[in-house]
Amino acid sequence: MPQYFIGIDGGATRATALVTDETGRELARLGGGAGIVKAASPAAGAQALASLAAKALSAAGAASPAAGLCCALAGAGREPERDAMRTALYAAGVARRVSVVTDAEAAIQDALGTGPGILIIAGTGSIGWGRGDDGQTVRVGGWGELLGDEGSGYAIGLAGLRAAARAVDGRGPATPLLEQLLAETKVKAPEGLIAWVEQASKADVAALAPRVLAAASQGDEVARALGAQAARDLVDHAAALHRRLSPWREAPLVALAGGLLAPGRPLRVAVLQAVRSLPLAFRVLERDVDGARGAAALARSPR
Repeated sequence: MPQYFIGIDGGATRATALVTDETGRELARLGGGAGIVKAASPAAGAQALASLAAKALSAAGAASPAAGLCCALAGAGREPERDAMRTALYAAGVARRVSVVTDAEAAIQDALGTGPGILIIAGTGSIGWGRGDDGQTVRVGGWGELLGDEGSGYAIGLAGLRAAARAVDGRGPATPLLEQLLAETKVKAPEGLIAWVEQASKADVAALAPRVLAAASQGDEVARALGAQAARDLVDHAAALHRRLSPWREAPLVALAGGLLAPGRPLRVAVLQAVRSLPLAFRVLERDVDGARGAAALARSPR
């Protein structure tokens, strides 16, 4: 009798469910809403994830319960939140075995498996993770928007808003970003950005990053400087991990993940150029990193 396994990659803005068989063959893939863990409402989050998992199983021609489910979720770094979400998912009955990990752990699984290397993730937030030749693991970044998240969508979006405010005052150079961000936020006058940002979520601010990076690609020098700074900030994560996990038997593999670093995205190109210019040896994983695929692999492995 065939067995089915579900991996869900849930970031701050979107979740993706992938169903595989026991060999890892992909059978169905579906997208849904955000998969961020909220400690105050694990039952509500679990219900949404269980619904997405059930729809993915149906698309694969399989019935519940699956043999295994792994939910890789933004905000699942603390054990109390993981336990609450696991309990709620078990109660939903969508799978016989359930695990909850961070979205970074699933990306690591897909990028590096159990081997050494470095992973840099930039989406709404940012984080770096590495595993040395001796199995030691180190995390850098991931301090949240107030203490860190450099190079993230949130950081880029906020930097764009600040550049627009400086342009209005004459404290900074004029930039097309001002009109573009007003259009994106649906704010009529620059002063309205104050109220907008005060009520905006982290994801709302991060959603401005593609507009900033697009302006950079179109030649806006202000936006170009912001994109270059974001690339440097992300490369700082990789350099710190390289140093902290040395010595390496060979140049470590570095992988890029997250919406801002997907293949073809301008920030990915800038980060890879900066990585290759470092006085440190790296090998680059050229393919896309798929968190849902990593989560499905974790669902198939006994934990």
